[in-house]
Amino acid sequence: MPIIRFRYITVLLALGCAGIFAVLAFNRPSAFTFLDYAHAQSFKITFLSIILEAIPFILLGVLFSGLLQVFVTDEMIRKFTPKNPIAGVLFGGLLGLAFPLCECGMIPVVRRLIRKGMPAYIGIVYLLAGPVVNPIVFTATFTAFRSAPEMAYARLILAFAVAVIIGLIMHLFMRKSPLRDEHTPQLAVHSSHGDHHGHHTHKHDHSHSHEHHHQEQRGSLGSRLSAMLGHASDEFFEMGKYLIFGALITAAIQTIMDRSVLASVADQPMLSYIAMMAFAFILSICSTSDAFIAASFGNVFTSGPLLAFLVFGPMIDFKNMLMLLSAFRLKIVLALALLCFILIGLGSWIMEVSL
Repeated sequence: MPIIRFRYITVLLALGCAGIFAVLAFNRPSAFTFLDYAHAQSFKITFLSIILEAIPFILLGVLFSGLLQVFVTDEMIRKFTPKNPIAGVLFGGLLGLAFPLCECGMIPVVRRLIRKGMPAYIGIVYLLAGPVVNPIVFTATFTAFRSAPEMAYARLILAFAVAVIIGLIMHLFMRKSPLRDEHTPQLAVHSSHGDHHGHHTHKHDHSHSHEHHHQEQRGSLGSRLSAMLGHASDEFFEMGKYLIFGALITAAIQTIMDRSVLASVADQPMLSYIAMMAFAFILSICSTSDAFIAASFGNVFTSGPLLAFLVFGPMIDFKNMLMLLSAFRLKIVLALALLCFILIGLGSWIMEVSL
């Protein structure tokens, strides 16, 4: 039943996207009976800009994921992954310094790392911290807030702290794999919650895929490159439909949303944090460019809400949440969203008070 329901969702997404592309093909005011021409143009520009901004990062992510699948063995992942949970979450939080990826390209990479033997809680820390704790995003934030460089450091520190805390929580309470359609417990080498029976079942159920994977790694360079591109293309089309649907909804909301509402809550302490995190969720801007959006609100909001915007958006936004749901179980995605909302709101308030 879950597989059938998932296929129905895929078909609906495809039909919806096809309808939107048909509407976008018309460039006349009469093609939009529910919007005036200016709003229609704004919708088209926003929709296409989100797609064009995200696709290069998704391509980078799926290519890196395919490279991991074909050229990196499970044993290598387990060898270089810390066994101690404290060291593990710190390792995951800093992994973005070595592999700087946008949030759009993180999901296929993290899913592949978990499937190849990385403990799930470490993968989740990398998923949350990676889009912020990396040199590209730090440089962009520093440039956008040239008159207030402390914002770049505060963003990095808060994102790292939130990801580490959530990783420790996941290590303590997550009993099975967070990935969709994988109901076996985590392997014993990954977490103390795994058991021998779960390990044996996992090995038995996936013996064919492991054998196929070893054949890929033993093949010629040409065959391995072909296999890498095959894995990358499969994941690109899997993630792409969620990206398009997410961009569609985001563009529609941005088109009809009155941004003056944000300014009306700027002087209300609690609402200003909630409003900026909600704005980051709706806007779904890449972490490499959202700092310039935040800087444009510098004369309206204080540093705390701006910091909440800068950290929450790369971790949880609308298009990213749909892509997360394609890879992770619903309970995990909802738990991540709630934890990020609470910890980032509280952390950004504390940092504003202390700075």
